[in-house]
Amino acid sequence: MRLRLFHHRDGARVAFRETGVGPALILLHSAGLSYREYEPIVGELQDRFRLVLPDLPLHGDSEDRPRHPYTLDWYAEVMAAFCRDVGGPRPLVAGHGAGAEILLRAVTTGQLRPGRLIVMPNRLHRAGEPDATERFVRVLARGASAPVLDRTLTHAARLGIRPERGMTLTARGNPAARDLIRHAMADVGGNANLARAWARAVRRWPRGPQLDLLEAYPRIAAPTLLLWADEDVRHPLATAEEALNLLPDAQLRVLPGTGFLIAYDDPVGVARELVAFCR
Repeated sequence: MRLRLFHHRDGARVAFRETGVGPALILLHSAGLSYREYEPIVGELQDRFRLVLPDLPLHGDSEDRPRHPYTLDWYAEVMAAFCRDVGGPRPLVAGHGAGAEILLRAVTTGQLRPGRLIVMPNRLHRAGEPDATERFVRVLARGASAPVLDRTLTHAARLGIRPERGMTLTARGNPAARDLIRHAMADVGGNANLARAWARAVRRWPRGPQLDLLEAYPRIAAPTLLLWADEDVRHPLATAEEALNLLPDAQLRVLPGTGFLIAYDDPVGVARELVAFCR
């Protein structure tokens, strides 16, 4: 994969990898991970698409300075500009977790007009219950804005979020998910800038239900695929069904035996659904 950089007009840097040939397909990963969330499906897709795999700001090799607001609106602005730059005016875009929330905000605010929109498990319009890791991160974030504690808490985060956490995010206990977490946490320890920036992001990311989406769904004109897991307890199928009933041009596909890391549980199924929807 080739590593490239996109620079937003406000100075934020988005690192991304690309590989393959064909129309660009941009995949946005979940919070706390990196572009490697999609590694299991690269081999299945790179002969059909130019895969574009960015690291979201505060992840991987992308922006980590605490100078930016790191609100959902800011993420939507930055990533919408990125998608237009690398994918053209009507890109094919997909998101999972926080990546899906960012795409939905960009689309519903008119900053992004995708040719096709793929939404994988996320909380959509519901509040969602934080798991133990999210609660742990929020506790650390409350202290990370203090100059004395910021560096220390990055080491605590690395110790507290172990590679084995990845296996619990899959329905099939895929051991390869350990490397995903290991890579995501590799450069966290000692990074005071990242700690302060994450503290800002955690405080400003919306936690409650996003009821405005219920009004916005009918205005999403792009063909939309809701690609869901049937064993992701934090993102129940019922939420996707509620959205499906309001989206004007949408379909719902459910992959059996999959959890939150849907691409690690069934890479062939995820790739098959993306190809069928985007062709």
